[in-house]
Amino acid sequence: MMHVVFNTADVEVLKKAMELDETLQGDIIQIKDDFSIGPVTDIYETYGYQLRKDWWKEVLHYSPYANQLDIVDDKLTVHQLCNKLNEDKAGNVWIWMGQNARDVCGYYWLMFQLTEFQGQVFILYMNNLPFINEKGGIFYPAYLHEIQPKEFLKAKKLARLITLSEFEVDPDEWKKIGSENGLVRILEGGKKIVSKEVSYYDKDILSVIGAEPQKLLKLLQQFYSKSKLKIADTFFVWRLRELMKEQKLAAKGNWEKGWKDIEVMQMQTVHTESESL
Repeated sequence: MMHVVFNTADVEVLKKAMELDETLQGDIIQIKDDFSIGPVTDIYETYGYQLRKDWWKEVLHYSPYANQLDIVDDKLTVHQLCNKLNEDKAGNVWIWMGQNARDVCGYYWLMFQLTEFQGQVFILYMNNLPFINEKGGIFYPAYLHEIQPKEFLKAKKLARLITLSEFEVDPDEWKKIGSENGLVRILEGGKKIVSKEVSYYDKDILSVIGAEPQKLLKLLQQFYSKSKLKIADTFFVWRLRELMKEQKLAAKGNWEKGWKDIEVMQMQTVHTESESL
């Protein structure tokens, strides 16, 4: 058995669940890219793949993760997954999904590449399902890693074979999403992904920017403590830089020294010594 997840934190909680239930034992495969953001048009073609890679290179520029771009190779990960399914026709893979855009977009991206393995691919989708949290209360998790390891023993009962109909329809849905050419994708319920403009999160991002300069790292901390949005920190900072180019925000500090050296403020507070993109 193999398990596919879409977040690093999901890997850890699934490992803990395996310690509690040996029937879950198997290789855990993580799809590392976040397909809910960035270009996905012609994503399976060389041109589309390179376009996305170039976009990520720009997003990761100046970030603590800039040197990780070449480490992420989901194409190779899927190639190895397919090889294992080919070698073991009795083997199967479980795709685990939380109710969030990253997981669902990752699922759509993956499905197109697994069409020849109908009958070996299962899905476990935590779609609007209640679980028990650490305090004993009922909650509805958006991400797998929000579920306690012992609750995975209940979650595994949700595993079902992906139908032939889904193998026919879902790849077409992903192709349609790609043709919409939006750089942001949100989940509207079920498996319905809707494309949005790249500025979709700007209002929420701008809401934490004050008139006085604030350290970028503090802004990130503020945003994640107040907002329910699960925006990647790299995307957050990239949007800040884009808003600076549009002269809606400004920054002090040297980007070459990394995020820790940057202070961000509303544009009208900028003085001549301020540096802006």
